[in-house]
Amino acid sequence: MKQRVPFTALSDRQWQALRPYVRAQTGPAGRKTPDLRHRMDAILFLLSTDAPWCELPERYGPWPTVARHFRRLTHAGLWEHLLEALKDLGPAHPLQQLRPVIFRGARRAARIRGLRIIVLARRLGLLEALPGPSWMVPDPDLSQSLREWQIRAFENPTPGFLRRFILDWGPTLRNLLTLAGGRPNMPRSVRLAMP
Repeated sequence: MKQRVPFTALSDRQWQALRPYVRAQTGPAGRKTPDLRHRMDAILFLLSTDAPWCELPERYGPWPTVARHFRRLTHAGLWEHLLEALKDLGPAHPLQQLRPVIFRGARRAARIRGLRIIVLARRLGLLEALPGPSWMVPDPDLSQSLREWQIRAFENPTPGFLRRFILDWGPTLRNLLTLAGGRPNMPRSVRLAMP
């Protein structure tokens, strides 16, 4: 297990800043999470490494329970709320100290949430939260803009327009649409190389 981002247990200030975003989720039987702070310490510790859930140290409890809690928080939109908060909060706010770990959590949550979190990170300008280099990750805003531009370009064609359009703009548009769609398969080594 390699530590990618320095992480220590949550301080009282950090926990008080994080607590409103981490609402006490109830389990399927209506039970409250026994120690929410300890559970968040476990999640944030694992996010600071490049290890899978099964390598979580025993002091944090059973790894399937922690992984399930991470998925519940992800489905509840925790990482999106934290990204929005990081954009709005000042540099001295305690959550800013957790910024690298929150970005790593958003990257892992992108596997569950899909394009929602990618679009949000791009719109907020937090490219460190993308699950890969920005040129390898899909950009839905760019693809929508290009599509609208193509529709406008073909509304009033002149004679010979299509031939000129294909010769002049064909390769450029193909490259831009490829860029907008992102890479279908990103090597694991690229994802792991990100801080």
